[in-house]
Amino acid sequence: MGLITGLFSFLYHLPQIYKWLLKPYYIASVIMTVAFLLVRKSPGLCEQLATQREDGNSCDFDWRELEILMFLGAIVIMKNRRAITMEQHVGNLFMFSKVANVILFFRLDIRLGIFYLTLCVAFVMTCKPPLYMGPEYIKYFSDKTIVEELRKDSRVTWIVEFYANWSSDCQSFAPVFADLSLKYNCPGLRFGKVDIGSYGEVAERYRVSTSPLARQLPSLMLFQEGQELMRRPMVDNKARAVSWTFSEENIIREFNLNELFQKSKKMNKSKALKEEQQNDVQPEEGSDELEPETEITEQPTESKKDQ
Repeated sequence: MGLITGLFSFLYHLPQIYKWLLKPYYIASVIMTVAFLLVRKSPGLCEQLATQREDGNSCDFDWRELEILMFLGAIVIMKNRRAITMEQHVGNLFMFSKVANVILFFRLDIRLGIFYLTLCVAFVMTCKPPLYMGPEYIKYFSDKTIVEELRKDSRVTWIVEFYANWSSDCQSFAPVFADLSLKYNCPGLRFGKVDIGSYGEVAERYRVSTSPLARQLPSLMLFQEGQELMRRPMVDNKARAVSWTFSEENIIREFNLNELFQKSKKMNKSKALKEEQQNDVQPEEGSDELEPETEITEQPTESKKDQ
């Protein structure tokens, strides 16, 4: 059953995977992931490599290389048990495959190991995972706008993500948060983001550490009238985040999104009825007839850059 479910999941995400593979970051990652396999199996090249096989076949894996590859597979499976998005699954595969390739190349030839390690360092420094650019109803804050926006309307509840562009966890969480904003955004429940990697003062104000060791990125906070009501993940006495899975189900449950959404809809209906009653008692003589105001749900169109 698990195999069938995995197969259907793969086929469902196949168009998305195909789009990923067309991006330079993923093309380079795939090549680096299978680099050792290509070297070991390439005719004309594999014959020149050393091997510990008893039959002397240098174009096939020896028993130690198979052990390393099997250990790699076990680690990827364990890490992917907590992965939520397809980006996290693929990212774990790429990362641990590169680590395994470094070990395999150093074991094969120290010169190949140094060369591959240099490529990995250059790749990390020059290539970044593409940012999520899909549909979303999210307001992007800066250090100068976040306080004002959170306090502007006491009737609006805000869910704000504190993130950093360099964090792979934040990049993986981006499509999940965007999907939640599409489902639950309304005049009384808004979604926002602030890049605390760029705005350090915001990180200090809201006590969110950007240190990779603290594991506080991303952080989600619920605000009402500019005051923080709750956050996930929670932080212990040592300023380290308590383990928490950023899945859509967990966020909906912990932040009571269904309840907040229904409450916001009732508030909007009562507001509309009140406006209609006010329009009914407006004097018709001595002034031009006023057109009743219609409430328009704001659809944020902010770009990925803070404004």
